[in-house]
This record gives sequence, C-alpha cells and structure tokens, in this order.
Amino acid sequence: MKKLEKGKKLLHQGKEQEIPKPKEIKKKKNQDIIKIAYVFVGLFVLLIGNFVYFMMADSSEVINNTYNTRQDLLAERIIRGNIYGNDYEVLAETVTNKDGTESRRYPYDSLFVHIVGQFSQGKTGIELSENFPLLTSNTNAFSQFLEDIAGDKIAGDNVVTTLDVSLQQIAADALGDRKGAVVVLEPDTGKILAMVSKPDYNPNTVSEKWEELKEDVQNESALMNRAAQGLYPPGSTFKLVTALEYMREYGDYSKYEYNCEGLDDFSGIKIRCYNEKHHGMVDLKLSLAKSCNTSFANIGSKLDLKSFRNTCNSLLFNTKLPTSIVTNRSHFVLDEHSDEEEVPQTAIGQGKTQITPLHNAMIVAAIANGGNLMRPYVVDRVETSKKKIVKKNVPSIYGALMTAEEAQVLTEYMQAVVEEGTAAELKNSKYTAAGKTGSAEYNSSKSSHAWFVGFAPAEDPKIVVSVIVEGAGTGSQYAVPIAKQLFEQYLT
Repeated sequence: MKKLEKGKKLLHQGKEQEIPKPKEIKKKKNQDIIKIAYVFVGLFVLLIGNFVYFMMADSSEVINNTYNTRQDLLAERIIRGNIYGNDYEVLAETVTNKDGTESRRYPYDSLFVHIVGQFSQGKTGIELSENFPLLTSNTNAFSQFLEDIAGDKIAGDNVVTTLDVSLQQIAADALGDRKGAVVVLEPDTGKILAMVSKPDYNPNTVSEKWEELKEDVQNESALMNRAAQGLYPPGSTFKLVTALEYMREYGDYSKYEYNCEGLDDFSGIKIRCYNEKHHGMVDLKLSLAKSCNTSFANIGSKLDLKSFRNTCNSLLFNTKLPTSIVTNRSHFVLDEHSDEEEVPQTAIGQGKTQITPLHNAMIVAAIANGGNLMRPYVVDRVETSKKKIVKKNVPSIYGALMTAEEAQVLTEYMQAVVEEGTAAELKNSKYTAAGKTGSAEYNSSKSSHAWFVGFAPAEDPKIVVSVIVEGAGTGSQYAVPIAKQLFEQYLT
C-alpha cells in the first residue's frame, strides 16, 4: 500500500480522501451549532407567537368554556360584575344574601333574558360571551391588595351594553303573549338597541323551573332566542332580494311590466296574490309596493339561478353572520340544478328558504346604510367598578352587500311600500319610513307568520326594525303596528 503523506491524505475504502484541516472541522461544528440555534430560535418564536395569539384571541374563549375550572377560582376572589343598559340601567347584578352566599339578580325579570342571558343553569347571552370580563378586575393593584389583605372580594369589571330599555319594553309589550321576535339596530353603527324573543322566562327563577323549561311539554321553545336563532320562511320580505337580483341581471329593469290577474301558472305551479287580488299592470316598483306574488314569480322565471344563488350568498345566506351573538345560519338552497317548480315559490320568499329576524334586519340595514353592512354588536364597553374604561367597542364595517345605487333604488321601492302599498299604516307620520311587509306560509293549512322589515327616516335612516309574529297572519295587520310603535318611540 502506498504510504500517504501525513496530514494530507488517508485511504478509505480503497479511495484517497483529504484529511480535514482543524480549521475546517471547527467551521463545520460552528455551522452545525448555528443550525441548531436557528431551530431553537424558530421554536421559541412559534411558542411566543402562540402565547400572544392565545392572549389576544383565545384566552377569553377558553376561560368562558364551561369546563374550565379557572372560572371557579376567579369567582372565589372576584364579585361578578354588573351588566348595564345604554343609560346605566342595571340589567344584571350580583347580590350577597343574608347567609353570605351570592346570587345573580335581574331587575327587569324576563325582559332581557335572551340577549343578556341567565347565569345559574349554564350561562347564555352576554352572561356567557362576557364571562371573562365580568370575572376580571382592572381596578388598581393597590386597591386589590388592600381588599385581599382585608379578606374582601374584589369588584369585577362591568359590561355596558348598547341596549335601550324603553325600546326593549315597547317591543316586548307590543308582542304581548304572541310568539315571535323583534330586532332593533342602528344601520350606521351596527349597535343593537333591542332584541326580544317570545315566549320568554324569568332568569331569577330559572333554577326552580329548569326541569319544566327543559321538558318543554307545551312546545314553547322558550329557551331559544328566536331573534337570532329562529329560522323562518321570509315570505314577501324576500322580494327585496329577488328585486335586487333582477336589477343586477337586467339593466333596463325600470322598463319591466307585468299584467297581474291575481293568479298565474309557472312551470305547473299556481301562484296567487293575496286574496287573488288583481293588481293590473305593474312595474318593478309597484310589484314590490303591492307585494304582487304573480309578478315576482314571473321575475323569478327570468333569473339566472347560479347568479341568484351567488347574490344570496353575498347577502350572508348559508354562512355565519359577522357578530358575536349566537345565531343560526339562514338557508337559500336554489341553484342551477334545482327543479323549475321550486323557482316561483322561492322568488316570493316561500319554498325552502329560511332566515333569522336578525339576518333580515342586517340586509335591510345595509340598504339603509348605502349598501354597507356594519357588524352588529351589543357590548359598548367594559369598565372597572370605578367607571374607568377597560375596553371600548367601536363600529366596524363588514363590507358592501350592494352598491350605493342599488341601495338607493331599493330605498325608493320600500318607500313606495309605505306610500302606496302594504305598509300604509306608516304613512303620514311625523317621519318618513321605508319597509317591506311579508306573510310567510309555513304549513299546508296556509297559516302564515307576519313579517315587517324597514327603517326610518327614509332619507336619513337612524333605526332599523325587524319584526316577526308567529302564526298571526299578514304583516301589514300584525307586524307593522309593532314597528310603528318603535319608530315613534325612537324618533318623536
């Protein structure tokens, strides 16, 4: 074997290789160390990022989780904060009983139960969504220290809502003992001013009546917030959506004409106007004002179903609504593969379409706000017990559901509903109103829910109202009067 020059070469498996120099070995080791350091730095950055995300986005959700025992630990040293109306009316508070135990009290009994929620049988409403702030104290550390030393519990932060007590009371009184829901919000901010669902229950006595509420022998569904979770056929209020789609597909929509004879046949489906009333020759605006079923069934037959579905999806059907309130998704199932017989019923708001009162209010709020939808919210701010603001929610835009021009045309059409159509009870008031009535059939006996959605003043919208009265009949007779009371309370 040939002798290799020392320090230069070595024989390895019959091949000559250079012996690494000490500097090269050191350099390689340094590179390996650097690579390992990069890996650890990367893992550390990911860890910090995950921690920050948890603190910013997930911490309150995790603590709000029913199974998180940290809630009990917080409750041992912190008095659960209060929930207030928009004028500091107490909607929920913690009271100390004679035996030293604490309980939750709701001064307005059942009035706010679905939106404020209840505490004793599994938190709901704001009691659930704001559980973390209510069990947190942001009073100064020195005050907390003194209270700890004295063995006293610390006052938790308070939640101030956007809820208007007077509007809530009027909505509840107007619904009376009938099943249904009312939503009131500001179109330019998204603030929810009132949310009522009937039947309701008293959160002060929920523990005693819990079994009865759970069993629901009378099929009342009192635990459900109908305003945000109730799914109903939209009836003629959906004609706003059908009209919008027709406007998008037909640039000459203002030239539309149809001769209504009270009854017509579409793809073998007979469509009738209410009481088979003959509306005569109508254009698109008058079709909406008179809520002409046969005209809108005719319009539906001319629509591109794929485009129609896209428009409905853009209006937040089949998706989660952009709000922290627990809601159900509205459904629109029509597409280009649907049977022709489904089209006329869907176009007039029947068929398989379903919508929540809150969602209906949001569509109308976008119309009132020039096409832009503001995210609905009910918590205005979180404050310490000394009224120092901890967190302030501000209006935020979700996006444009339609163009400003489309919103303006629909507003004019909705004004015609009041001026010469089915919502005439709102005419000649001290304010101008725009709206749409609906009578949504929900069974084979042709029983119908009464709908109204609208806003006022029409020229400068300040308030949006969505009303449904279950099984009542026509929207003009049962839902419009409720909306009128709310408009008058807020605007006069």
